[in-house]
Amino acid sequence: MNNLDSKLLTILSLLLINQFSFSQNTIKEIYASEYEPVDKEVYDIIVAKDKEYFDAYNTCDMQKQESLYSKNLEFFHDKGGLNSSKQEVLASIERNICGKVTRTLIEGSIEVYPIKDYGAVEIGYHKFYNNQEPNTESKPVKFIMVWKNEEDKWLITKVISLH
Repeated sequence: MNNLDSKLLTILSLLLINQFSFSQNTIKEIYASEYEPVDKEVYDIIVAKDKEYFDAYNTCDMQKQESLYSKNLEFFHDKGGLNSSKQEVLASIERNICGKVTRTLIEGSIEVYPIKDYGAVEIGYHKFYNNQEPNTESKPVKFIMVWKNEEDKWLITKVISLH
């Protein structure tokens, strides 16, 4: 593990320690009053990339999802563990998510922190809805994504999915 990976894991570990579930209104109030982007340009790029990725996720556009994942993807799932195979992650999404689950971002919850000479860390809250059981309650949960800027192409390198 190189020094940058070690630093990223430390940052992500500290962020996970503060994992709590809040109501959607509480989350909006917290983020609306406290967070200011460090770099508005990077913030806007990542918010747009989040929308691009999750539009593809919600519509099962596997080609678009594949294009946004780094070949060195690490997908950490609180219940499923670590998966570091891009193809396995995509196959799992296609098998378990497509047509079954829809993601909704909690408006105003995204925070973006630039990482010098690498990219950015995105932190936010979202909800997942089970399309097969529409009356099932969905609570806001925290997510963390690490984006790498490779020659002006932003790719997801790490995902921490919490439920």
